[in-house]
Amino acid sequence: MNLRWKPSVTVAAIIEREGRFLLVEEETAEGLKLNNPAGHLDPGESPAEGCAREALEETTHRFTPTHLVGIYLSRFQRPLPETVGGGVEDITYLRFAYTGELGAVVPGRTLDTGIVRTLWLTPDEIRASAARHRSPLLVRCMEDHLRGQRYPLASVYTDPTVQLLQR
Repeated sequence: MNLRWKPSVTVAAIIEREGRFLLVEEETAEGLKLNNPAGHLDPGESPAEGCAREALEETTHRFTPTHLVGIYLSRFQRPLPETVGGGVEDITYLRFAYTGELGAVVPGRTLDTGIVRTLWLTPDEIRASAARHRSPLLVRCMEDHLRGQRYPLASVYTDPTVQLLQR
């Protein structure tokens, strides 16, 4: 049987203000981890729309993507419990990382399930906390942002047929 490889598509907001980056601390199977506001792309949305949604859900702030920072691949492996048959969970992530404008907190919004808090860290604090990163891409996206890597939003085209999908 020939299986087709399908990476999980994720989106991430790379948000810098006054030399600090907005991160989330979230509960994971491996304990509390740090990450960019990020998550999976939902059916019917463009990567930029998904990024704005995820940033709002995880930080309670409106976020407007203005530039693509980059497109990244990473792989995650962890042992599966014997209760589900053992083996290894093996996931490849395809991440679209955006920078943009952080808006105000939306009154009445609460942090998404699993998000413990938001925090602003300097690049040195982020580099020093690598053992707590949920994704190996956290530092790479930050470094690319700091180098001024920016691509137009139009670099990622979303065909109108995507919008026709049921949400």
